[in-house]
Amino acid sequence: MAARLHVGPYAGVRPVVGLAISLALHALVFALAFTSIGALTDKADPPAREPRVTVLYIRPPEPEKSAPEPEPPVRAADAPAVTIPPIPVPAVPLVVEPATPRQPASMAAPPAPTAEEWAFAATYKLKNSKGYRHTWGQQVRSMMGTAVEGPDQGMVRFRIEIAPEGRLTRLETLWSTSPVAERLARQAIGSMPQWPPTPTGKPLIFEKSISFTPYASDGPPLYKDDCLPDPPAFNNPFAWDGKSARAQVQAKQIEKPDPQALEDCLKQLPQDSTEAESARDRRLMEQWDFNRLGR
Repeated sequence: MAARLHVGPYAGVRPVVGLAISLALHALVFALAFTSIGALTDKADPPAREPRVTVLYIRPPEPEKSAPEPEPPVRAADAPAVTIPPIPVPAVPLVVEPATPRQPASMAAPPAPTAEEWAFAATYKLKNSKGYRHTWGQQVRSMMGTAVEGPDQGMVRFRIEIAPEGRLTRLETLWSTSPVAERLARQAIGSMPQWPPTPTGKPLIFEKSISFTPYASDGPPLYKDDCLPDPPAFNNPFAWDGKSARAQVQAKQIEKPDPQALEDCLKQLPQDSTEAESARDRRLMEQWDFNRLGR
């Protein structure tokens, strides 16, 4: 006999009620989530802080305290005071010696050229009769006397022309720094006898400076380079007179001497002396003013 299942009066109602309750709860949750009732409320913002300013004061460093001065030692009351008598100093009279006046510098006149020097000058033809010109100037300076430091010292430069037989035909003063030097030089030239004939047999024209000073004299010249040609004079290649066509001037080339002629010329040159070397060095120092550069 089959068993019967007992079905109560609420057998089909319980599941439906449970489902309804579950749906109602979910609906309530969703309603609270999407409404202002269940939304989270933000806390109120705290009040803004007032700005605080910090002022920094830098005090100057305090001066270092110096060490306290030591107190003077306390002398005993019974210690007697010691007095040192002053040492007598004998009075010495002040004697001022009179200043000795400085003697002005002076230079005696050089000796007159010898007969041998004039003989050499009358035969030396190179460099516009260099030996003759130097000997002539030495003869003039020897007749001017002693040069003394002072307002009468100075220099004078002449332009001279001497005839082939040795006679003066022209004497022109180019410049002078002392009227006394010019006067003495002209007196010496006017009182000189007739000179030897010129070496070339032609009129000799040259310029000569006579130094009448206590610190310089016309030393003997050097002859070792007289066989070499003179270097060409400098001409500005860009000079223009403003009228002619512009053209750059080419510098002249130094011509090389013939080897045989150069060898024959070197045999005629005299031996240079030590005085000539010293005079050349002194002229270069004066030209480049080495005394001023060495100060």
